[in-house]
Amino acid sequence: MRAFILAAGLGTRLRPFTLEHPKALVPVGGVPMLERVMLRLRSEGFDSVVINVHHFAGQIEEFLRANENFGMDVAISDERAQLLDTGGALLHAMPLLIDRPDEPVLVHNVDILSDAPLREVWQSHRQSGAMATLIVSPRDSSRRLGFGSDGELHGWVNLADGATRPSGYDPLREADRLLAFSGIHVITPRAMLAEMERQGREGAFSVIDFYLKAIDVAKVKSYESEALRLIDIGKPATLAQAESFFDLH
Repeated sequence: MRAFILAAGLGTRLRPFTLEHPKALVPVGGVPMLERVMLRLRSEGFDSVVINVHHFAGQIEEFLRANENFGMDVAISDERAQLLDTGGALLHAMPLLIDRPDEPVLVHNVDILSDAPLREVWQSHRQSGAMATLIVSPRDSSRRLGFGSDGELHGWVNLADGATRPSGYDPLREADRLLAFSGIHVITPRAMLAEMERQGREGAFSVIDFYLKAIDVAKVKSYESEALRLIDIGKPATLAQAESFFDLH
């Protein structure tokens, strides 16, 4: 099974650490996040990983070499020339993913710690025929994705100011279930690339924006995890909470 780790971000909220190091190497409980994510993936049966790099990319590459890729097959998607955001990162990495066009790829932000059932979600996606499956939960967040009773994506809403996407989307009229995205999803490369080409995508763009513009032509599904335990270590406050939150040692 293959995964894609989004590790290229600048990590501006984690300064001063990220003034001299990549966000992917921020330690949580004394262990760099990239190591934690890779070992979690390996424990769930993933043996092949693509990792995108930009900020202090050389440090990530050296860390992987020093640890013999944690026993996994690793490929680097190099974004040194331009940081491409979450959607652009996937498009840029497609040459490394499309050799197995119909095999699902689990996409995982490097700054997310969770107890999501990664293998189970990967298998569920493979059986669904969807272009993408997003792990979501009812956790506290002002930004929500709206899913119908069939689990298909309908739109996005910011509960703080009422903004919605796409234009005309009304979660109340649709009676949608409003859920928070975890930063973990599963894609099918062939379907994803075809839709990116249909939309004329290039350069940097958000994967959520891409999904919202795909909903009329491609199936984007939810995988709801009611009791999901998740923490985003992308800022000092949550980084400080992470060790006690997951009892990390």
